[in-house]
Amino acid sequence: MNGAIFYATRYGSTAQYAEWISEATGISSFDVNRADADPSHYDFVVIGAPVIYHKLAIRNWVRQKMATLKTRPVLFFTVSGAPAGSKLDGWIANSLPGTLIERMHHFALLGRQNPGDLSRFDRMMLIIGGLKNRDRVAGKEELEGFDYMDKASIQPIVKAIQQLQSSDGVRN
Repeated sequence: MNGAIFYATRYGSTAQYAEWISEATGISSFDVNRADADPSHYDFVVIGAPVIYHKLAIRNWVRQKMATLKTRPVLFFTVSGAPAGSKLDGWIANSLPGTLIERMHHFALLGRQNPGDLSRFDRMMLIIGGLKNRDRVAGKEELEGFDYMDKASIQPIVKAIQQLQSSDGVRN
């Protein structure tokens, strides 16, 4: 089976993961803002998205492509400061159609947030969020930034892609 990665990125962390996954598996990657970001040409799809303000930055593209996505295996990776768990699951549930969530395989990857790279608006929102966050460790990260990027963390996704690449081409 042939597949491709489709990703949205804001400050580059998701693009970096997409590049690492592409290099490790040999599949193409496309920023969803490119005109040729069409999942209908592939047997399986890998989708990558950052979490911005508790929503997935790729949610509109996913809704536009649902007719295609519902006919293919979907691997989905999120990039944020939040680890896998109920908080992240809630953000996904509020961003994506339930019919996709039920059939996709999700991988939570930790990202990077450098306050110096942020737009003025994003920086102000993080300052407000950091000061109001009841979780003081997370609040401090929102104020000071963090870098949890880890190339080794893509291995479960790489393995899932390799399994799809070696399958007989039968779609979900």
